[in-house]
Amino acid sequence: MTETPSGTAPGTASARGTDTGSDKGSDRASGPRPRPGLVLATACLGQVMVVLDVSVVNVALPSIAGDLGFRPGGLSWVVNAYTLVFGGLLLLGGRFADFVGHRVAMFLGLAVFGVTSVLGGFAQTPGQLIAARAGQGLAGALLAPLSLAVIMVTFRETRARARAVGIWAMVSAAGSALGVLLGGVLTEWLSWRWVLFVNVPIVAAALILARLSVHDTRTTRMSRLDLPGALLVTVALTALVNGLIRAGEHGWGTAGALVSFAVAVVAGAAFAVWELRAAAEPLVRFGVFRARPVWLANVIVLFLGAATVAGFYFASLFLQNVLGYSPLRAGAAFLPFCFGTVVGSMLSGRLATRFGARAVLTAGLVLGAVGMLLFGLMHADSTFLNGFLPASLVASTGVGLCMVANTSLATGAAAPHEAGLISGLINAARQIGGSLGLAILTTVAATQGASSAPADRVHRLVEGYDRAFLVTAAFCAAAAVIAAVFAPRANREEPSAVPGPAAEQDHASA
Repeated sequence: MTETPSGTAPGTASARGTDTGSDKGSDRASGPRPRPGLVLATACLGQVMVVLDVSVVNVALPSIAGDLGFRPGGLSWVVNAYTLVFGGLLLLGGRFADFVGHRVAMFLGLAVFGVTSVLGGFAQTPGQLIAARAGQGLAGALLAPLSLAVIMVTFRETRARARAVGIWAMVSAAGSALGVLLGGVLTEWLSWRWVLFVNVPIVAAALILARLSVHDTRTTRMSRLDLPGALLVTVALTALVNGLIRAGEHGWGTAGALVSFAVAVVAGAAFAVWELRAAAEPLVRFGVFRARPVWLANVIVLFLGAATVAGFYFASLFLQNVLGYSPLRAGAAFLPFCFGTVVGSMLSGRLATRFGARAVLTAGLVLGAVGMLLFGLMHADSTFLNGFLPASLVASTGVGLCMVANTSLATGAAAPHEAGLISGLINAARQIGGSLGLAILTTVAATQGASSAPADRVHRLVEGYDRAFLVTAAFCAAAAVIAAVFAPRANREEPSAVPGPAAEQDHASA
């Protein structure tokens, strides 16, 4: 017999674990009356801050190194400290928001992000800055899944949710490109410290909006947080991301990478056993993956994250190392990418309504593959107009199309009480995909460059970058095949609810 959470009478929606409209009765809401427009603005601000913080710092790294006196090899940890903590805690962050309530989690995440941004901006030593970046990663791991979860809970009608998710995905995709431009502007005109201080006004605005709009949604189904499960999954994800970082920097066969991968496998296996056999209230209910939209969206975003994060990285290197662009000019060169993403995101919802999720996902991923292939055809004599611009427009339009459609596919299957879980899974898959893609393609680019015939440095770099872009095109193409085979033709083909715990128990009994 299924255990019922304390204080929940048998036969209630919470006890049954169904994911239907009865979920509304299982949520305790407090705080202001939800205002959908303000909720969406709050979620988008939180997401913008998270994605900006990944890219805005990259342009400022040379200035940071000169000012704080980083030793060789240490500067990468300005980025890695954020990535490691962020990737390791994403799944826990999503579930923690479900447990404590979205309003409390939003205030906590924004406050931590604001404080650590100020501390990082005033850092006087490398250690202080790295610690502040780790703190930002902690806050980001809470805000990233939460920003999508509050949309999923607030917008319950299918079309309204699709529009809101489309705006969120558009902001998320465009924010990364804008981060490069903003980082160049702030570093060149003010100081590298402002790439951290810029978060403060964003946090202040988001706190005001959250106070006015975000209500406290906390499910009665979680009477306690699964701490052993949280510890195991955090160790597994952190070790995996750390291994990928080390593999990208030092090679796949190094001791640090191999040990990290071994720890990830052992902790991941222990987590699965604990969740399936011992946890009274599992941190991750593996039954969610029985729903086709959930597992499909996670697989697609894994490939898409690998392609876009690595592609973005090598595109930036091409602009600066081959075309000789300054950081500010390189940032401005990504504006067409933002434009294409916005156009693709705006078209995605309408096209999905008319042609179905399968057609939009497949078309978007094919466009992404073509765009990456065009990047891979650039050479040492390419210019912005005849090489970088057309590739950017094609790839970004495809990314906008499939990001919105894929996110809508996953969120349409989520019940309110598991919004944080589904959002955490999607964000974790994207982060792992990005780290994996960057590790693989850094190795590919370096290998190709080293094996080239003796020639000038620029030609060797271009050969390595082209090889990396071709692999990103392959990632998009693989995801397109998966979408074409498994994605529903229309959203109505899939049940909107993920099977609940009771359904899992009945299935197991049968």
